[in-house]
Amino acid sequence: MKYYLIAGEASGDLHASNLMKQLAIQDPEADFRFFGGDLMAAVGGVMVMHYRELAYMGFIPVLLHLHTIAQSLSLCKSDIQNYCPDVVILVDYPGFNLRIAKFLKTKTQIPAYYYISPKIWAWKEYRIKNIKRDIAEMFSILPFEIPFYEGKHRFKINYVGNPTAQEIREFKGNYSETREHFCRENHLSADRPIIAILAGSRKQEIKRNLPVMLKSLDILKQLCPSADNFQIVVSQAPGIQTESYNHIVDCSTVQLFCGHTYRLLSHSAAALVVSGTATLETALLGVPQVVVYDMPLHPLIAILRKVVLKVRFVSLVNLVADEEVVPEQIAEKCTPLLIAEKLIHLCSDTTQRKAQMQGYRRVRDILGTKNAPQEAARIITEKLKKRK
Repeated sequence: MKYYLIAGEASGDLHASNLMKQLAIQDPEADFRFFGGDLMAAVGGVMVMHYRELAYMGFIPVLLHLHTIAQSLSLCKSDIQNYCPDVVILVDYPGFNLRIAKFLKTKTQIPAYYYISPKIWAWKEYRIKNIKRDIAEMFSILPFEIPFYEGKHRFKINYVGNPTAQEIREFKGNYSETREHFCRENHLSADRPIIAILAGSRKQEIKRNLPVMLKSLDILKQLCPSADNFQIVVSQAPGIQTESYNHIVDCSTVQLFCGHTYRLLSHSAAALVVSGTATLETALLGVPQVVVYDMPLHPLIAILRKVVLKVRFVSLVNLVADEEVVPEQIAEKCTPLLIAEKLIHLCSDTTQRKAQMQGYRRVRDILGTKNAPQEAARIITEKLKKRK
């Protein structure tokens, strides 16, 4: 069968690539064509466009690139029609993908399957009307989405487990690198603890959040003299060039790590993490963290959050647990001082650190042990065979 996948960012590239691997196992004749990234390309098939050309975030960047986005949508639509796949699999990235879903429903007979559903439970809940109209099958990776979609909106979905949890389990099962080897390879001291900084996967996120995160560590050293012993390591996001970090990072005091983020986290004592999938990855790897997300116009954003957001929390860790497991320093709370004050309690064997570790265990239990890409691939191939 012919599969067309659309992923618009680094996390989508990762999850889509793992789904493709499982689809190839379930369907040895699988043929892939996609908008995606290097991980998907490594599995095989034809890449039509790299997600780097799609990853615009925020009102102003999107507004400035409307023409480019429109051209990408047009290319995608025509390419799908020419390829004529058995299914189009949309991976997160709702602003783009829901437009493609509408096109598929109105102009073709090709079903749209959504893997990693849009987070409409947090904002833009009105999109449920489009989803119910345009999406043939929804594959959820978050347990709390089941009552939202099926209970509140009477839209049947498939909970397939969490791919991040599965990826972490596989990584832990195969990873045996010693701390000494990791530090030697990356010019770090094996005797000094590491604080990892995960500043986001998009240029705009990095530009806004990384300076605040670095300033918070300067304050941490003032509040706690022993923190001077920490090594600060910034994880370079896939698809983001080193130049995007160089004008922010002082290489004399901060190390830039270009490699699998899981390796860095495995040897870190604590982390500062921009809200997103990385918060869940950090939790499942058992690393204490403070979640941050800086935004412009703090007072306005603080008001809008109360009006627009439909959830109590922002980070996936807290959303899954349905309680505050990790501190969230968002918008008006995202200041270097407040971040440092939260982080200082996680850098040693404190009550706050122990409570966070207990919360992580609850999150793992809630997510379960299903192999998400394997389960999703099984359901997808079974449903497509019935359409034949």
